[in-house]
Amino acid sequence: MTDISGVCPDRFAAVKDAFAANFTDAPEGLNEQAARFSVCIAGETVIDLWGGWSDGARTVPFGPDTLVPVFSTGKAIMALMIATCVERGLLAYEDTVASHWPAFGQAGKDRLTVGQLMSHQSGLPGFSETVDPTIWFDRTAVLDQLCAQAPMWPPGTASGYHPITIGYLAGELFRIVDGRSMGTALRQDFAIPFDLDLWIGLPEAEHARVAQLRKPSAAPDLGTIDAVKKAAFLDRGSAPGGRGSTDWRMAEIPSANLHGTGVAIARILGVLANDGVLDGKAILSPDVVSQVLRERIRGVDKVVPFDISWAAGYMRNETLNIFGTNADAVGHCGWGGSCAMADAENRVSAAYVMTRQSPHLVGDPRAVRLMQALYSAL
Repeated sequence: MTDISGVCPDRFAAVKDAFAANFTDAPEGLNEQAARFSVCIAGETVIDLWGGWSDGARTVPFGPDTLVPVFSTGKAIMALMIATCVERGLLAYEDTVASHWPAFGQAGKDRLTVGQLMSHQSGLPGFSETVDPTIWFDRTAVLDQLCAQAPMWPPGTASGYHPITIGYLAGELFRIVDGRSMGTALRQDFAIPFDLDLWIGLPEAEHARVAQLRKPSAAPDLGTIDAVKKAAFLDRGSAPGGRGSTDWRMAEIPSANLHGTGVAIARILGVLANDGVLDGKAILSPDVVSQVLRERIRGVDKVVPFDISWAAGYMRNETLNIFGTNADAVGHCGWGGSCAMADAENRVSAAYVMTRQSPHLVGDPRAVRLMQALYSAL
């Protein structure tokens, strides 16, 4: 039996039962090594459960200060950081990216809007030519190549999930209009003032707090493989490599290497669930929240084999049914099974993080089980 710590009111006993069951009888044998599930309602942390071991040797208990790399779940926070630029008048979702970043407009990308970029419509899910995986540690080299590259489909006509590239593109757009890196702004504007243990670019002094992951036992199902999917996921240089984990954790890759705690992720996503407010402070106006949440494009994605309704950086629940029962809820999933979500109708935000990874690209059964138990008790 796994010891489970944290808080869970009696009315949500089914959530605690589901959390415990993930350690013993999860679908497909995806039993947990460690996990955390955190839920905020109306901006208050109501459920915060964790259990298991932070290390593979089972010598270090997973605790409230344990950090977990959540991979693409961090895109939910990346999208929120872009929304803060819209709130401050530095950007508008209908602006062209090139109006702020002229170099991006090369090779037929001059009409792509910020909203289209954030909903994975730019046609740049990866590099069209094979690159060395160490290129990802050279931000300038990545950006120069993406700016020069022709899109893999006409921009604005379809979505094609950008696993890594969207972090460099959105990150550079943020840097241009704000003047800071997105990781620096996250620390200064959210992590420090609101006591949120969130990092895009993790200092080496914090690495000892990071839980060890167990990689998936199988590759994800991408459907029929074509050149677009190869560029996004399968080419040798489609993801960072060739350097150690220390360099990877310290890099600022907003799309892929956010480190944080489950409760911090749930709390910051509460901005979208509570009319733009975090801990009593207005972060976004209701109008900007509405702009973030509205559908930008819908259809079968060119990279991941799902029918997705994309908001401005978020997957909408309407076509996926993985973020509870509200079709208008939004969220994002990360490699291996983590996820974060926000539901403005029910004023709910939640995050699930774990150390044993599964091959599910979207809708890990363990997270879905927890969301179903949560909504049955609301």
